[in-house]
Amino acid sequence: MTRAGARWGCFLPDLTRLASGSSTTNLPASISFEPAPNASRRTPAIGKVTPKAAMSSFLLDPRLEADTIPLARLPLCRALLMNDRRWPWVILVPERPGLVELFDLAAPERALLAEEASLTAEALKAQTGALKINLGALGNMVRQFHLHVIARQEGDEGWPGPVWGRPGAAPYEAGEGQALALALAGRMGRA
Repeated sequence: MTRAGARWGCFLPDLTRLASGSSTTNLPASISFEPAPNASRRTPAIGKVTPKAAMSSFLLDPRLEADTIPLARLPLCRALLMNDRRWPWVILVPERPGLVELFDLAAPERALLAEEASLTAEALKAQTGALKINLGALGNMVRQFHLHVIARQEGDEGWPGPVWGRPGAAPYEAGEGQALALALAGRMGRA
């Protein structure tokens, strides 16, 4: 078995539970490769869940903080509403210090990120009636890993092209962004 096969094979039961809608609380937070007893090959060893206290060094990038409205705290991510009413747009930021790339997350956390992105996308689609949900992780301007979940409508500014780099952000009116954030959080079961 390849290293990748061994790595993913050990998570099939957890991913199966995850896909069936079962709780994600049993997913391990980290993986390390350690030599198996009396074996020359490296085999996966599931690490322990990282306690919340150990994540206290997480800091949200100042640009993300300035451009968003707090929406919800998920098991892995901080969910933020982009303060631009042209597109209902949520940014998911895994609360892990120093995270830059998707592959910097352990495999179970990547699975949890996918579930949180799906939850967010479903809430956005239900709240806005979006024709399409776009997902993206660029990180060219903000290095801290974050995932964009964007509700799109035919005929919106820039349709069918991407939203990236479009000038002229249109911030929400007073209370409008907070109301949308609260409605989305409610749909996500986080209100």
